[in-house]
Amino acid sequence: MTDDVSRSPLHAVERSGGEAALDSSRTRLNRYPARGHYDWDTITAILDEAFVCHVGFVVNGQPYVIPTGYGRDGRYLYIHGSAASRMLTEAGTGGPVCITVTLVDALVLARSAFNSSVNYRSVVILGHAEPVPGERKLAALKTISDHIAPGRWEHLRPVRQSELDETAVLAIELVEASAKVRVGPPHDDADDYHLPISAGLIQLPQAAPRIVPDPQLSPGIEMPAHVAGYARPKRALEIDEAGDGQP
Repeated sequence: MTDDVSRSPLHAVERSGGEAALDSSRTRLNRYPARGHYDWDTITAILDEAFVCHVGFVVNGQPYVIPTGYGRDGRYLYIHGSAASRMLTEAGTGGPVCITVTLVDALVLARSAFNSSVNYRSVVILGHAEPVPGERKLAALKTISDHIAPGRWEHLRPVRQSELDETAVLAIELVEASAKVRVGPPHDDADDYHLPISAGLIQLPQAAPRIVPDPQLSPGIEMPAHVAGYARPKRALEIDEAGDGQP
């Protein structure tokens, strides 16, 4: 991967941990700026908990947004698909892409429709995708597989060369990104708090995964621990639970 970041209007800000903040003139929030987070730990915590992203790209002036799975290894986000995929073909030419990830944590029920909201954690990444060459493609596919289902790769049959040839993998370096987070209770207008209207949160915790064996599974094969105990990683974020004073 190239270390050239000249295509990005990045304004790097060194943090105590040595990682540069990922904000730029294009990713810094203008609306509800208190919800913006640009530090490495917040952004990667959200990326590591989720596993589906939406990739935005433009073909002949027409924008498209396609959902796909992904994996992260250090500063690189990997996406993959058929080598004939229009998304991978177009994004792999080096044009600009926008990748978004969203986790929804709660419905915020205020006393008015205007102040009702959603508690969420999201990330927007701006950059340029680069094709991963053949000698690194297998490692990138392992990264994606183990990000979605940790430990799964070691239980699979080896990838055939024909499958590798039919698969394209792109890498997007995490250079220019921002997180946006809403937490806390509803924020109603001052004169609405006395109204006889219920208000609060509907928390949306992730349901415990339900394991459904393949009907054609051979007798005697048990689900391995990485399947039976499947759960998404969740790193605590140091964000003010009182909210940001916005709907």
